[in-house]
Amino acid sequence: MGQVRSQGTHALPILMYHNIAQAPRDLRVYRSLFVSPAAFARQMWLLHRLGYTGLSMSAAMPYLRGERTGRVVVITLDDGYADNLDAALPVLQRHGFSATCYVVSGSIGRYNQWDSERLGLRKPLMSTEQLREWHRGGMEVGAHTQSHPRLTQCSDAQLRDEIHGCKVTLEDRLGAPVTQFCYPYGDADDRVAGVAREAGYAAATTTRRGRAHAGMDLWQLPRIQIARHHLLPQFAMRTLTGYEDRRG
Repeated sequence: MGQVRSQGTHALPILMYHNIAQAPRDLRVYRSLFVSPAAFARQMWLLHRLGYTGLSMSAAMPYLRGERTGRVVVITLDDGYADNLDAALPVLQRHGFSATCYVVSGSIGRYNQWDSERLGLRKPLMSTEQLREWHRGGMEVGAHTQSHPRLTQCSDAQLRDEIHGCKVTLEDRLGAPVTQFCYPYGDADDRVAGVAREAGYAAATTTRRGRAHAGMDLWQLPRIQIARHHLLPQFAMRTLTGYEDRRG
């Protein structure tokens, strides 16, 4: 692990998770979207052990803007699954970490309507009260559109409804500002990113591979996917070295 500790302070890994749960035995697709609670706990322990602090997107903004440097990792979770509250929150709190959960505002308290048929699985999403509990626990709620569409295929009117409307809905439910956005499927171009910026989001994340660096476009930030099959050494290599930068 000595090489891991030599990572430059200016590279900022933004980790991407979905479900913090065991993958169902009969699931045939998207198994990589599940990271077991035990694996997640080991990953957060390792970051803490190596002297890193896990931050939400908002807490990481001074680092993303180049105003600060340090041993930090950004933690994001897509879609707003109830297992994030049950399994991830206690681990994050144990280490004094924060994280951002990107929520699909039109599916609060429901399930993953955008891919449930393909998965053959309805995964519960956090209710309004559960989102408030997440927020009260020191975590951040970010926006992930109203219906989880492919945004580059939306008309200008649809884009505004999905991106602006999600912000309005979530802020109304939470009674708190929502300043972070994530593109479903990582599907974004300059037109889509422009709408996210106009909507008042401070930053937005994609699924493009690599670590973030100060000076990058804050509305098209890369991330590092953490998948079910990544063992702890793979997690460390992907997160704390330039491995993903070469694959972006």
